[in-house]
Amino acid sequence: MSRLRIAFLNAAHGDTNTRRNFRRELDADLVEFDATERHLPDSFDFDAAVISGSRSSVYWDEDWISPLKSWVDDAIETGMPMLGICYGHQLLADVLGGDVRDMGEYEIGYRVVEHTGESVLFEGIDREFTAFTTHSDEVAELPPGATSIAENEYSNHGFRKGDVFGLQFHPEYDTDTAEEVTQGKDLAEERLQKVLDGINEENFTAACEAKLVFENFTEYVRDVQEPAAD
Repeated sequence: MSRLRIAFLNAAHGDTNTRRNFRRELDADLVEFDATERHLPDSFDFDAAVISGSRSSVYWDEDWISPLKSWVDDAIETGMPMLGICYGHQLLADVLGGDVRDMGEYEIGYRVVEHTGESVLFEGIDREFTAFTTHSDEVAELPPGATSIAENEYSNHGFRKGDVFGLQFHPEYDTDTAEEVTQGKDLAEERLQKVLDGINEENFTAACEAKLVFENFTEYVRDVQEPAAD
């Protein structure tokens, strides 16, 4: 089939790292929409949609969040495959009827995550893998009918329901993004420095394995869309 056309719902409040990272990692034509400016697609004429991270929480009362949830809900009803990262993961869970809550603590830095070995999204990735994390909210309860596909001691790090996938960690990050995000956090100085020390070539190289989720997602989308193209 022709090159995939994906709606990229950018919830990162204009952060330029987000655009760069997703355009680098996703082998598709990304049509970008600034969700925080209430800029959303006026149709569902896409092969899939991807929702980025955000400094907001899905349960906040911000005027752009409700329209985003509404569009995503309608898009899911059409059968459009979806991938959400961090905030996107939480938003998908919320739209599908799950429960997103403040964890009461912060997970940040290169961490070990374990997947179940039962999802196409993690094909070619070791059961225990390294990924950069930065979040204080969690999917505390999965949506009805959803399956957990990854987790660690902090929280759920991945779920699937039908053609919808959510990932809590950030496979798209490069080291510049990890450093910038970490330096912007209000954390104890000792902990902040420990996280910054961990943003090194060794950990980044280990975390590159998790970038396969993007290739696996686009291959999954191709498999879903090809019958429709015949």
